[in-house]
Amino acid sequence: MPTRRATLAGLGAATTIALAGRASSQARPPAGPAGTEPPLSLLVAAPGKARLRPAPAGETDILALNGASPGPALRIKLGETLRLKLDNRTALPLSLHWQGLRGAAAMDGVGGFGQPPVAPGASFEYRLTPPDAGTFLYRPLLVGGSSEPAGRGLGGMLIVEEAEPLAVDLDLPVMVADWLLGDDHVIRPFAAASPENAAGGRLGSWLTVNGAPPPQRVAVAPGARVRLRLANACNARIMRLRFDGVKASVVAVDGQPTDTFEPVRAQLPFAPGTRYDLIVDMPEEPGATAIVTALIGAGVPLVRLVTEGAKKAAVTAPAALKPNPTLPAAVRLQDAVRPQILIEGGAKVMPELKLDLAGLDLSKPWRVNGGVGDAGKPLVSVKRGTPIVLAIENRTAFLQPIHVHGHCFRLLHPLDDGWEPYFMDTVQIPEGKRLHIAFIAENPGRWMISSTVLERFDLGLWTWFEVT
Repeated sequence: MPTRRATLAGLGAATTIALAGRASSQARPPAGPAGTEPPLSLLVAAPGKARLRPAPAGETDILALNGASPGPALRIKLGETLRLKLDNRTALPLSLHWQGLRGAAAMDGVGGFGQPPVAPGASFEYRLTPPDAGTFLYRPLLVGGSSEPAGRGLGGMLIVEEAEPLAVDLDLPVMVADWLLGDDHVIRPFAAASPENAAGGRLGSWLTVNGAPPPQRVAVAPGARVRLRLANACNARIMRLRFDGVKASVVAVDGQPTDTFEPVRAQLPFAPGTRYDLIVDMPEEPGATAIVTALIGAGVPLVRLVTEGAKKAAVTAPAALKPNPTLPAAVRLQDAVRPQILIEGGAKVMPELKLDLAGLDLSKPWRVNGGVGDAGKPLVSVKRGTPIVLAIENRTAFLQPIHVHGHCFRLLHPLDDGWEPYFMDTVQIPEGKRLHIAFIAENPGRWMISSTVLERFDLGLWTWFEVT
């Protein structure tokens, strides 16, 4: 069982691709008088175009939210309610999952499970009152149909600002997406049950940062303090991030504040659905550069911060977020219900962890406790307030990023003798390994436990539990 440092250092996986940022648009609904109904914002999903590769490459036909990919970075303050109408003007059924948000089950946004899919030409109103400040990701999630709308460009970030935000000179959302493009810059067809997609998931040939070719260059004053909000919105791309030229301090994992720490070897694992908040204090001399690099192939620079202009006074306040008071300080492990999840399929695990696709049923390549997806009954049904220790065993040849909906959890040490000092909502289970997570089932409703690799989710790598 990995330690905190080993987990952050060792659970990522580097793969191979070419790559592709512009600043993400940000939108805050106008505030109304106290006690009035929150204003209604409109999010329109419709066909659009974007230049994903640098000029002279032509534009690519995509799916856009309010005319862009990613969609607007939605910002509200802690305690506010976001009313958002999703207007589906695409040819695909849709729903939007708010990853990491501990809201109402009916607003979790899993089409075909917690809500009916939003049919082409129809709309759905989300009403979200987040109990936590933090960085969240929204992207399509519906049973059997998530891969294509996400892989064509739908998704964005939701930022819930703290009552007392950290003092920074720049708050920068950074959303990384993965596109499978041909030489003609056209998105390649979707075939979830192809051998590659059914096993590893749809790995793209090009990355974008905030919808444009990387690196995103951002000029900041010498001595400036920058808050980076990093989110992986790829369908399946698991990578590692490296921070060069500057010390980066992690202040939140998956949206939840953590004891501030520096990444081991200046690297972080970065699987689909994962989010980090980091603080970067820029050098005080002009022309200094800080780079966030994806360790893919020889390395792909994603964000380049460059100091320009007049020097700012150095920030002396600690770069730390206050702990979230709504999450438990401890979980009584001795009182916990202890369900288990066994993940199989995708490919047989050979002793040397090589792939064997022979005889693989590509229509149902994944099994959770021997079944596929909804088995008609929950993994476990518990009363609200029940502590849960969940064992997840990965008997496949693939790293498995697993997301618990509507809850945040602790990653346990071996022998249940403690946990890592941060909360998560997505954990990476290494090939052939077994990990334990612990949380209190405090959010009523039916909740999924699902793969964040969308092709695996579409083909059944999920289960669910119930809190009454």
